[in-house]
Amino acid sequence: MAEGWARHLKSDSINPYSAGIEKHGLNPNAVKVMAEAGVNISAHTSKTLDELKDVTFDYVVTVCGHAHETCPMFPDKAEVIHVGFDDPPRLAAQETDPDKALSHYRRVRDEIRTFIQTLPDSLVKTPK
Repeated sequence: MAEGWARHLKSDSINPYSAGIEKHGLNPNAVKVMAEAGVNISAHTSKTLDELKDVTFDYVVTVCGHAHETCPMFPDKAEVIHVGFDDPPRLAAQETDPDKALSHYRRVRDEIRTFIQTLPDSLVKTPK
């Protein structure tokens, strides 16, 4: 969802990539709630960090605790910043009502949008 928002809202100033420690596939509920907000992420793919090894990053933003705890070191100038969001699949797994399950995705979608709207100004590189 973060890559989708960044491409939708900030494509003039941010070249976003989304990747994880492992592939989980594209979550259909994330696709659904992003489409509700007018953002089509259905063509996005689940990628690992290894697939982006040739990309030079200025910033790496981790958005979940697991990624933050296991994020590898990035070379040179990449600054790693953690901005934690709840994990919608984990929260939705406890719901038996599909609308209640989607409500978790919608809340996190909106929180991510709010964060993305602050970029890139909210990212302040610290001197090395």
